[in-house]
Amino acid sequence: MDTGSIFVPLWISFKLAAATTVMLLALGAFLAYLLAYRKVPARPVVESLINLPIALPPTVLGFYLLILMGPKGAFGKAWEGLFNSTLLFTFTCIVIASVFYSLPFAVQPLKAAFLKIDRRILENAYVLGLSPVKAFFRVIVPNSAVGFAAAAILVFLHTMGEFGVILMVGGSVPGETRVASIAIYEAVESLRYRDAWVLSVVLALVSFSFLLVVNALNRGEGNGING
Repeated sequence: MDTGSIFVPLWISFKLAAATTVMLLALGAFLAYLLAYRKVPARPVVESLINLPIALPPTVLGFYLLILMGPKGAFGKAWEGLFNSTLLFTFTCIVIASVFYSLPFAVQPLKAAFLKIDRRILENAYVLGLSPVKAFFRVIVPNSAVGFAAAAILVFLHTMGEFGVILMVGGSVPGETRVASIAIYEAVESLRYRDAWVLSVVLALVSFSFLLVVNALNRGEGNGING
């Protein structure tokens, strides 16, 4: 495999992680807001469903998504009816799967950040006439910057390392769904250890760099609280 083709899976992984992160920051913020500030019916059930991807083996979650998004699945049928194309083994399919798989990594840090905000600040905002939507963007978001950054980094890294779920619903289509983790597995299977080394080193360096940022954010937040 030449150098150019080695980095194609990395580019796909980056695109997948970026798309998943953007989508989950919006969806995760909405769910975290409901869990932090609203009465949610059957809250333990809802929170368990959100956190289920952490407990389930990736292949199990991938199997359920495979059935759901397949030609005979409810979501797969609806997609084919709307767009006249199958959903499985496409980039869109692995983005949807990644959103499910990384959901708790967005909701948990955002919920924790929201709960740290003094409720009196929100109450004052409501007294001043701000609607819940305006209060969210003017009060909650600015006071949860570290939570949003941590959620974005965790989701991005988690998505970059995905394997089982992606393989189940996306397969290994070159230039479409063959992400870096799958390319590493195939390189090792084919005894192309040089390719595996290159991809692994890049992923390790990216992960280490992002984790340094997370640790720096946490340390800075802790220093701010102690001060």
